[in-house]
Amino acid sequence: MAAAAAEQGKGKRVQPPWSPPEGTKHSRLCLYNSLTRNKEIFQPQSGKKVLWYCCGPTVYDASHMGHARSYISFDILRRILGDYFKYDIFYCMNITDIDDKIIRRARQNYLFEQYRENKSTPDQLLEDVKTASELFSVKLNETTDPDKKQMLERIQNAVKSAFDPLQEAVQAKLPAEEINRCHEILLEEAKDLLSDWLDTKFGSQVTDNSIFSKLPKFWEGEFHKDMEALNVLPPDVLTRVSEYVPEIVDFVKKIVDNGYGYVSNGSVYFDTMKFDSGEKHSYAKLVPEAVGDQKALQEGEGDLSISADRLSEKHSPNDFALWKSSKPGEPSWDSPWGKGRPGWHIECSAMAGSILGESMDIHGGGFDLRFPHHDNELAQSEAYFENDHWVRYFLHTGHLTIAGCKMSKSLKNFITIKDALKKHTARQLRLAFLMHSWKDTLDYSNNTMESAIQYEKFMNEFFLNVKDILRAPIDVTGQFQKWENQEAELNKNFYDKKAAIHEALCDNIDTRSVLEEMRSLVSQSNSYIAAKKSSRQMPNRLLLENISSYLTQMLKIFGAIESDDAIGFPVGGNSQNINIESTVMPYLQVLSEFREGVRQIAREKKVTEVLQLSDALRDDILPELGVRFEDHEGLPTVVKLVDKDTLLKEREEKKKIEEEKKRKKEEAARKKQEQEAAKLAKMKIPPHEMFKSEHDKYSMFDENGFPTHDIEGKELSKGQIKKLKKLYETQEKLYKEYLQMVQNGSAN
Repeated sequence: MAAAAAEQGKGKRVQPPWSPPEGTKHSRLCLYNSLTRNKEIFQPQSGKKVLWYCCGPTVYDASHMGHARSYISFDILRRILGDYFKYDIFYCMNITDIDDKIIRRARQNYLFEQYRENKSTPDQLLEDVKTASELFSVKLNETTDPDKKQMLERIQNAVKSAFDPLQEAVQAKLPAEEINRCHEILLEEAKDLLSDWLDTKFGSQVTDNSIFSKLPKFWEGEFHKDMEALNVLPPDVLTRVSEYVPEIVDFVKKIVDNGYGYVSNGSVYFDTMKFDSGEKHSYAKLVPEAVGDQKALQEGEGDLSISADRLSEKHSPNDFALWKSSKPGEPSWDSPWGKGRPGWHIECSAMAGSILGESMDIHGGGFDLRFPHHDNELAQSEAYFENDHWVRYFLHTGHLTIAGCKMSKSLKNFITIKDALKKHTARQLRLAFLMHSWKDTLDYSNNTMESAIQYEKFMNEFFLNVKDILRAPIDVTGQFQKWENQEAELNKNFYDKKAAIHEALCDNIDTRSVLEEMRSLVSQSNSYIAAKKSSRQMPNRLLLENISSYLTQMLKIFGAIESDDAIGFPVGGNSQNINIESTVMPYLQVLSEFREGVRQIAREKKVTEVLQLSDALRDDILPELGVRFEDHEGLPTVVKLVDKDTLLKEREEKKKIEEEKKRKKEEAARKKQEQEAAKLAKMKIPPHEMFKSEHDKYSMFDENGFPTHDIEGKELSKGQIKKLKKLYETQEKLYKEYLQMVQNGSAN
């Protein structure tokens, strides 16, 4: 009754007040913005939509690892922003197929091929190489850049090494076959030198525009093949300069109309001083300290555009070409200012502007493009759109060095992507890039690649071990195992690592830290598996499946895994039609169990031949098929599908280690045998004979063969006699042992 009264006094029961948890602060994605030289919170202009433009290659030669540095890095950033942070990315990239480098290279290739087809006589070739060498020597003497000078000297030395044998062969009137061989070698070695000379002499006569389009078309095709081989996603839109000339002309016209450009002798230049004096404009936003750097400015203008007459057309040395009047030997298009072609910087502005509009979220390119290329892009685009925000975030990938040395196509110090892929897989190259910051210098060296290979191997072994655990037969309810402290601890570590990985990705896409966190998570998981197996317990399947699936998903986001496999790296190539692992593993499991049963019987019956056959199956036959059997005492054999080349390499390494062990064992046995033989030889010497052979030390002995006087006839001192007596007594013992051995018949 009292309780009921108390209940009535309280009134009708209601839910108590509820308050939400305080929660934790969410990290936001920050990117290093070259416009501020700081990490800035990334905020797209329109919701989750991201407009992104990336400077593409100038296609006049094979793509190299410098290109890979930029395009793999941007591919990683693009994938992470899209697949991890869930931004809706519209990605545009250009192909520069009109450029001074392309024009010069196309002309030179055309003229050299004509020269080759004309089949010059050996005497004529020698004469032409001499003439070309004089021009080349002038170029060499005028070069001040030490790297370029070294490159030119290498070419000069190679030509001389090929010139002398042909000259000697001609003078000695050697057989035609030998002269032709020397002729071909010189022609190949002198290609650069002859091409320069031919271009100087006949370049202005090359007028067919198709000659200038054939070269970039070929190399663009090779570039796309290389990108596909590297698993770099294609852009949503690809723009070629040659297809946008009308848009470029309109773009230049508007800049002139807006008062920021001027016409001079058929060319159009950007007025940097006029632009910089504008209230909302600023020239060289990225590298203001580089304004006035004439070397950089001239490199930006191109080799064919820095003659004295070209430079004199400008109001200021800092001004740059928007449109170049074409000279003889250059391709040309119609424009309001006469026949000409686009300047380099205007190409990106016009193409990006026509696709992405007056402002984009991200513009990407290599670090070396900041000035003058990107600064000029910014200036002319903001002059066209009359705004101050053409690009919101400028991202620049770091340089690439080769074993610590500067890499440059113009210096002929580069490794092509195709050559790099002959040594390492696309995944290994990508892992190497992921292990470094995208904005810092990356050194492409044996050490860098070895680190990537070891990381791949470490992750792959974990995935294979988890797959083996998941293959163990179990009923439906058995997959849900009771969690003990070990599982709870590993799961806590798993969530801690996921949080740390998220923080690292928010911090300027720090993939280097991400990969280290992933490595740490795998190490913790490996320790857990080892502890469980050592106590003969089954590791928790679902927990390990969750961890390995998460790691696989992250590697897919990074572009390091292309397949749809839920766990780990794909096995047996990237065929879309068949999952090799799921197809062959049941048969391999049966084979493994049968082999284990046979081994058990062979051990019990002591049939060593069968055990040897089982080992041969594991060590010699299965690796040839890309299969690894791992035997563990008291545990089922672990079955793994591994790349065949990896297994064969492992087998060779194992063989080398075993051979080295055998060699060391044999060496140790030989040394022991020599020591025993030396000891036996010493034991055979009677004590009274041991000092008599040392004529260079002693001159007189007593009746027991013990020395009494030194070589000079002086009597030995008490100290000397004491030392010798110890040696004498030791030998007496050894000799007695020897006599005993003889008596026992054991002295061999």
